[in-house]
Amino acid sequence: MPRPSSGARPRPALFLDRDGVVVVETGYLSRPEDVRLVPGAAVAIAAANRRGVPVILITNQSGIGRGYYGWDAFAAVQRTILERLEAARAFVDAVYACPHHAEGIVPYRHPDHPARKPNPGMLLRAEAALGLDLASSWVIGDRAGDLEAARRARLAGGVHVLGGHGSDADARAAALALDVPDFKVETAPTIAEAMALIPLFAR
Repeated sequence: MPRPSSGARPRPALFLDRDGVVVVETGYLSRPEDVRLVPGAAVAIAAANRRGVPVILITNQSGIGRGYYGWDAFAAVQRTILERLEAARAFVDAVYACPHHAEGIVPYRHPDHPARKPNPGMLLRAEAALGLDLASSWVIGDRAGDLEAARRARLAGGVHVLGGHGSDADARAAALALDVPDFKVETAPTIAEAMALIPLFAR
């Protein structure tokens, strides 16, 4: 659940894809015992916490949409992730998940749901709920679709990492192709190295 906005002026945020960025990609992660944090992820998130930068997870969950597992399994995995982060003195401010997919089962079948990345719906919902300054916000993802969602939401930029699906050469090329004057694209091996490339953490 999002943490309520304090009513202060909008703040830039750090958006993170989950699988391949915060946790090791396993393919349709649905069991708490399979959760492994990416090395350096908790340290990176804690650094954002110390600076007062909201951290938001945005995750496509077609496994729910396809009927492979349910929301209870998703919630159990999320609790484990949050507990592991808490043990490392890190936390996220909100989690957004989209189950909709063109090959999903009812009620999740949708040809192009506005919340499913590369569409920007989850980011826009976070903006409204948390009072964010998207124009100064950044995203870290392992797919070009993560960065495309950020570009469509008019974020400042994104970092494509090699974890999860990011090691594919075509995925890296597709991410780099999104670099335009008003949306900066950087690359890094993992979230740990990505933080140094984001202006929010350069000062």
